[in-house]
Amino acid sequence: MQKNTEIKFEHLGLVDYKEAWEYQEKVFNSILDLKVQNRKAEAGAQQPTPNYLLFCSHPHVYTLGKSGHEEHLLLNEEGLKEKEATYYKINRGGDITYHGPGQIVGYPILDLENFFTDIHKYLRYLEEAIILTLQDYGITAGRIPGLTGVWLDHEAQRNPRKICAMGVKCSRWVTMHGFAFNINTNLDYFNNIVPCGISDKQVTSLAKELGHEVPLAEVEEKLQKHLAALFGATITTAVHEERH
Repeated sequence: MQKNTEIKFEHLGLVDYKEAWEYQEKVFNSILDLKVQNRKAEAGAQQPTPNYLLFCSHPHVYTLGKSGHEEHLLLNEEGLKEKEATYYKINRGGDITYHGPGQIVGYPILDLENFFTDIHKYLRYLEEAIILTLQDYGITAGRIPGLTGVWLDHEAQRNPRKICAMGVKCSRWVTMHGFAFNINTNLDYFNNIVPCGISDKQVTSLAKELGHEVPLAEVEEKLQKHLAALFGATITTAVHEERH
């Protein structure tokens, strides 16, 4: 069966975390179901699996991955209410992180069999797209061995700062969850957690590094372009599906 390298792009806007998670699950499961059907179908009757890229931002929320530690959330229930924040334990990898307004949250729901079957390469490509986007703004970023995500001052590490967190799930080569790229983010919210379980490094944003806010749509456009080039994909804007 021919590989499908088209990625359907949907922008969900500012959306509640749980609502976006449920929508991800719906899309993710529909791709898995199609893969099962294809295995049972004759070669000529198999249908290409679709790929999706969702962009959104969330109201203040903390999420804890499967390998995370609850004590890395430094707020109790009352503290969460005071910060107008919610908290979810979820099924991605990684520890605790924060999502909020001014962030680009990207959820690629891809069938990696359309591209390559290598989860480490997939993560490196997501990181590379962020690194190239930052390069467009004159900012040098990279990786720190043993730590996921994208960092500034990653080489000398005199003051290493994380600008993008990542955590993904992959089943039968279909991905979900993704990355949180700090653009105009209120970084004070990171003071209420041990971000990604790392206590000795800082968190930053594009606005903090540049000294001024940046239009989210501008960054999203650059990021899409880099993702398309890295994955050898065509990204098309999809007609938005009903999330309920």
